[in-house]
Amino acid sequence: MHRRTLNLGILAHVDAGKTTLTERLLYATGVIDAIGSVDKGTTQTDSLALERQRGITIKSAVVSFAVDDVTVNLIDTPGHPDFIAEVERVLSVLDGAVLVVSAVEGVQPQTRILMRALRRLAIPTLIFVNKVDRAGADCRRVLKEISERLTPATVAMTSVDGEGTRAASVRAGDGARVVDVLAEYDDALLAAYVENEGQISPQRLHEALAAQTEQALVHPVFFGSAITGAGVDALRAGLVELLPTAAGDAEGPVSGRVFKIERGPSGERVAYVRLFSGTVRTRDRLRFGRDHEEKVAAISVFDHGQAVQRPSGAAGEIAKLWGLREIQIGDAVGEPAGPAQHRQFPPPTLESVVVPVDPDEGHRLSLALAQLAEQDPLIDVRQDDTRREISVSLYGEIQKEVIQATLAGDYGIDVEFRDTTPIYVERPVGTGEAVELLHAESNPFFATIGLRVAPAPAASGVEFRTEVAAQSAPLYVYKNLENFTDAMQDYVREALQEGLYGWRVTDCIVTLTRCSYSIPDGPPSRRGPPSTAADFRKLTPLVLMQALERAGTAVCEPVARVSLEIPTQTIGAVFPALARLGAAAEAPSPHGELAAIEAVMPAARVDDLHRQLPGLTHGEGVVESDFAGYQPVSGEQPIRRRRLVSRRGPGRLR
Repeated sequence: MHRRTLNLGILAHVDAGKTTLTERLLYATGVIDAIGSVDKGTTQTDSLALERQRGITIKSAVVSFAVDDVTVNLIDTPGHPDFIAEVERVLSVLDGAVLVVSAVEGVQPQTRILMRALRRLAIPTLIFVNKVDRAGADCRRVLKEISERLTPATVAMTSVDGEGTRAASVRAGDGARVVDVLAEYDDALLAAYVENEGQISPQRLHEALAAQTEQALVHPVFFGSAITGAGVDALRAGLVELLPTAAGDAEGPVSGRVFKIERGPSGERVAYVRLFSGTVRTRDRLRFGRDHEEKVAAISVFDHGQAVQRPSGAAGEIAKLWGLREIQIGDAVGEPAGPAQHRQFPPPTLESVVVPVDPDEGHRLSLALAQLAEQDPLIDVRQDDTRREISVSLYGEIQKEVIQATLAGDYGIDVEFRDTTPIYVERPVGTGEAVELLHAESNPFFATIGLRVAPAPAASGVEFRTEVAAQSAPLYVYKNLENFTDAMQDYVREALQEGLYGWRVTDCIVTLTRCSYSIPDGPPSRRGPPSTAADFRKLTPLVLMQALERAGTAVCEPVARVSLEIPTQTIGAVFPALARLGAAAEAPSPHGELAAIEAVMPAARVDDLHRQLPGLTHGEGVVESDFAGYQPVSGEQPIRRRRLVSRRGPGRLR
């Protein structure tokens, strides 16, 4: 009999205790004989040497355990904001999630960011309030924070006796708010409640709770301690009673998504794939990405803790696949599993140049960073051969330290980082058109391309359109108009990685307005060697840069919206500091002895605010920040040296 599967993510702000909770669940289900320690580096999921040294999760890790007839594939994710990209990749493969909140610290900035993403994606989520045994634990306060800051649709499943002491114990909740919360989404339940509250059976309430949890409408809250085990049994039961198990047809077409890449003992690429449909077998030829197809050399699936080698992996399971040398994170495997995934978290907003201590190690450093980029594409390795420099994109200083330690420990390469600087973007400020005609003196390629660039709303990204007919495209190369359109979109997006000032161009609409190709027996205007894909690929950036020059671009910097809560008497010290950091602050809103301030400021200065605030507020100030998009830079436009092909003809690029 095919077991049911639950692919479960555990998410939290750093230090809330999610890795310890993972250990407790593995111990409670008999997978391990002793609970590992995060501080001692003996946990199952923190397998990297650096994770053990630092006591933090850096890479997502998969372990499994059984609850009744359900196999739970549990994915432990990083909690530090610098590794949010690792969390994002996991979200696309989850059936459900547990969001861990500390009973001492309560709802923290990262907790709010994670919950917003879980709600946007409608991922069924249980909330586990951990550390009820720690001094300072206040379950009533934390439950109120969850309702006010995360979601009002919560049901407390358990309650705590002796909170804040090592003897803290957990018992079933009294269910006081269950009907009120569930009736909000269930008219029949509301009518029955109004008619006769006492006639609603516990079974009906439980069924309604499970149904609304599965729809991500309601979020059950469990209290406990991962260290002592208090309350963990109730959470474990809730996993299979309230969260949906994986559905999928093992006999259907293969469909999956890659959420993690690692290197095996021999340096081979290993892909972690969530299978939504079908069955993958060893030696199958598997299609992935847009046009790759390779043979699966080996398969492992997760069972009773670890990955176990098997001849196949089926719908609902997470499989590790060997032999797919070109596979990348985010690739669809087989048939696409629904619409393309949209980014849930902000992109990296910082970058830094990486320099080998030994100048002769430049080539090895380039190869090592290329391998790291397989595991984390958002570090976006950029190589400037003219300056012999390599730069990487970053979320923060901790990520920089991790890359440095990884290069030293895994590759034997000592590196230094130069100053961290913001990653800007460019936006078109007007509309510009350009065309390069076949056989024109300024056009070195056998193709005609016309492109128009126009501004689009903020945060809309890049939209590609076409106004050309099928007969204008070289279908003998691309097979059909859809393939040609997809290829041209790829060429345009690649060219837009560097705009007039060297920064990625976004928030624009690019339209293909003209197209023609060369053939040996064509009319004189088109006669010549047959056009190739390379002609269109290489001509696109030249035409696009001409169109961008005519449109003009503005460089925009990443900004953050910050929310401060400070003692009222410190407003006079905090406001000038915000101004010095380039923040545009709203008038403070006093609430008794505290005042709330909202401000928008350069994202690169948020760390400075975090460092300065304790001194300005006698240690009593609190600040939360969220990425708020990009705003035009005032004054001189910052320039980054371009590394892609520059245009020919009149005008110039910086």
